[in-house]
Amino acid sequence: MSFSGKVKKETAKMEKTLAELAELVGGKVVGDETVKIKRLASLAEAQPGDISFLTNPKYRSQLLTTRASAIIAAEVIEGINLPFLIVPNPYLAFARIAQVFFSSPPSPKGISKEAIISPHSQIGNDATIFPLVYIGENVVIGERVTLYPGVFIGDGVRIGNEVTIYPNVTIYPGTIIGNRVILHAGVVIGGDGFGYARDNQRYVKIPQSGIVQIDDDVEIGANSTVDRATLGKTWIKSGVKIDNLVMVAHNVVIGENTVIVAQSGVAGSSELGNNVILAAQSGVAGHLKIGDNVVVGARGGVSKDIPSQSQVSGAPAIPHREWLKAVILFQHFPEIYEEFRELKKKVMELENKLKHLEGI
Repeated sequence: MSFSGKVKKETAKMEKTLAELAELVGGKVVGDETVKIKRLASLAEAQPGDISFLTNPKYRSQLLTTRASAIIAAEVIEGINLPFLIVPNPYLAFARIAQVFFSSPPSPKGISKEAIISPHSQIGNDATIFPLVYIGENVVIGERVTLYPGVFIGDGVRIGNEVTIYPNVTIYPGTIIGNRVILHAGVVIGGDGFGYARDNQRYVKIPQSGIVQIDDDVEIGANSTVDRATLGKTWIKSGVKIDNLVMVAHNVVIGENTVIVAQSGVAGSSELGNNVILAAQSGVAGHLKIGDNVVVGARGGVSKDIPSQSQVSGAPAIPHREWLKAVILFQHFPEIYEEFRELKKKVMELENKLKHLEGI
């Protein structure tokens, strides 16, 4: 495998003092702030030089045996003789520290001679393009973009800066992708929407002439699909995080900073607001509107519009508190049914006695 251009040397491994990390996340150190942190690890797997975190009380006992050099927590834990980095949200602090240690951009490797690239396309500086990448006509690619083997980029696609596209991703013609987007292996962007018109006993395909637009800071998990619009665009707005095996249909609009968890699907022309959460295996029917800050529980089936600030669960989805009551009631259905049978039997006996008395 050969690349054009110079390959830069990897930088030295990261090392930070606990005081530096506290400044990074806006926290306070209780204990030795000069402790040097080289890595991040779980409480169970941590070694000297590692920092770990505690968010779930069920792991609190692991503080007694962990070998970590420091702990991120919401409060000091009595009896633990380790430095603490105290923050309101330990998991968020852990994420921000992890970005420092793990998210340094890879050194650009240049463009492989085994990639197929149209001479009419433009590629920005510091690109890494691996073998067997195909880039079509009139494609524009920004700076510091990485394209792994097997990536297909159709004609007229626009890709921003610092985008990472993993192996075997397919991007159909006309797609627009913003900055700092991550597309994991097997993602398909811009395939035809599922649009057909019924003609007696057969179906007539409706040409899907729209596009897909993906805004900045979007991440899409492995083998997920986003269909092109019938007309106009399917729009994934900035900050959206989509898990593996998710289906987004034609003309869907996904609002900013929305999260869609694995094996969920959104049918055509539905609109999700900002900061929505669709938990695993959720489904949203077509032509619906889901407001801002809505949470749909796992396996929720949304069949009507949902107002902002709602929490729903079940299929069909109902308010979460009502669903909890229904689930509790469902667990007692066998006993309730037996009581019902007994009551029915007694009512029939009383009716028979009443008929007998009336006949005397």
